[in-house]
Amino acid sequence: GAGMGMTAPVSITAFPAEDGSLQQKVKVSLRIPSQFQANPPCPSDESIKIEERQGMTIYSTQFGGYAKEADYVNYAAKLKSALGSEAAYRKDFYFCNGYDPPMKPYGRRNEVWFVKQ
Repeated sequence: GAGMGMTAPVSITAFPAEDGSLQQKVKVSLRIPSQFQANPPCPSDESIKIEERQGMTIYSTQFGGYAKEADYVNYAAKLKSALGSEAAYRKDFYFCNGYDPPMKPYGRRNEVWFVKQ
């Protein structure tokens, strides 16, 4: 029954297939606002879980516009290429992040994150 409003970023965990496309399973994560973090309200929907995301070091790239799946896949490939073979990061998933509400037409911010190992 508690309203928390929208938070940023909206983070989607993407699971890449061998060819770089995304598998059908995704995990959408929303940040719980600071004032609720110590004691978050219990979700009324069983499919919603509260998880604590541990601190991490990431490799990131940023891009604008209304991001679609193809954009995230493209920028993930660019980030992978930029990192080369020297950087150690998780290959089984990456994060696709959007920071803006749908009605914001200009100056949109999106990011792809690879988690450093």
